[in-house]
Amino acid sequence: MARIEIPLPTMGEGVIEATLTKWLVNIGDHVEEDDSLVEVATDKVDSEIPAPQAGIVKELLVNEGEVSKVGTPLLILETDDNTEVDNTLVLEEVKRLTIDQESQEPEVQENKSKLQTPGFSSSGKFLSPLVRSIATEEAIPPEDIENIQGTGKNGRITKNDLINYIESRKTETSIFDKEPVPKKDEPKTAPKVIEKAPVESKIVIGESDEIIEMDRIRKIIADRMVASKRTSPHVTSFIEADVTNMVLWRNKIKEEFFQKENQKITFTPLFIEAASKALRDFPMINISVEGDHIIKKKNINIGMATALPSGNLIVPVIKNTDEKNLIGLVKSVNDLANRARKSKLSPDEISGGTFTITNFGTFQNLTGTPIINQPEVAILGVGAIIKKPAVIETETGDAIAIRHLMILSLSYDHRVVDGALGGMFLKRVAEYLENFDLHKKF
Repeated sequence: MARIEIPLPTMGEGVIEATLTKWLVNIGDHVEEDDSLVEVATDKVDSEIPAPQAGIVKELLVNEGEVSKVGTPLLILETDDNTEVDNTLVLEEVKRLTIDQESQEPEVQENKSKLQTPGFSSSGKFLSPLVRSIATEEAIPPEDIENIQGTGKNGRITKNDLINYIESRKTETSIFDKEPVPKKDEPKTAPKVIEKAPVESKIVIGESDEIIEMDRIRKIIADRMVASKRTSPHVTSFIEADVTNMVLWRNKIKEEFFQKENQKITFTPLFIEAASKALRDFPMINISVEGDHIIKKKNINIGMATALPSGNLIVPVIKNTDEKNLIGLVKSVNDLANRARKSKLSPDEISGGTFTITNFGTFQNLTGTPIINQPEVAILGVGAIIKKPAVIETETGDAIAIRHLMILSLSYDHRVVDGALGGMFLKRVAEYLENFDLHKKF
């Protein structure tokens, strides 16, 4: 029998620790390869760690609610294999198998201007990354955190402690915040005053209306969309592109492409290819902002906004798109899109983007004004491709012909991208699409 240590795998770029939120196995349990062992959470993502091979759980080395560093052993598994085990290989296998169970959120770094919960309370209580993330999301002030009685080791505040506090706080007022419910030791004649931000209009709720609470992912999306608008002064430019050559080329080769590569070719890889070339031509679009500094990105990593069956949104990222050929882009797009819809993306695959593309045309929308995926500074929207009569230039003069036209929209951060730069970049993307080579090889 061999005993192997199952370590905490790498959970994403810049993530060095995670909170063990729940054990899914007990000592003595028999597990098969890929069976989930434990739930862990970081500021970015919640994940389950699977077993790299079958065996018996012999020891649980970390308690629920504790924070562990990447590489720290979490449990010991006894296997039937008598060969000596290389724990470095185990770590790589666990990292490979780890799947994101709740990754249906756009990978956007936290807005720096948003008040973040510190790692310790004012009295020195340690707050795990998960607890800090929830406290920040729920806008719990430091003085309230200080008053929460922790049930974890050494009085540490756990996720459940925080959730219980949030639930108890909700019961103090009605769901419409009409007026506070007095506490036991408060006289009813002196209700607590709740200061609320002014609202333009009051929502009238009818008897037949249904109240649906946002799930965790929808709350995160909502918060980050609002934060993006607060962070970046958005400007959107539009251009119409004649993509007839691109459409004709795809129609001509799509069956042959599928037979040779066993992959369906959509327009998305072609949009990514054109955007990659334009980003190489205009590198000051491939940037982010940190205070008064501009960070010029070396790599071109393009995210593609993907709608999920749940109605939420996720943005898987294709790294170094300018270094991939068309076949590589097609395979990356299809693979990431398929696994995104099955919630099987790793944290690394939804982080590190430098530019995003969102496809309004999927739903036959002509165009839109997308919101920037922070901390990027621009996002490209592609509309539906529509056949229209258009004026074209010929050797014998202007003529009217049926062409495939689409509207491109570019939202950009006016702090660092002026109209001239944004307009030139958008025009360059359109030119790459319009000048598509009908004889292009794949």
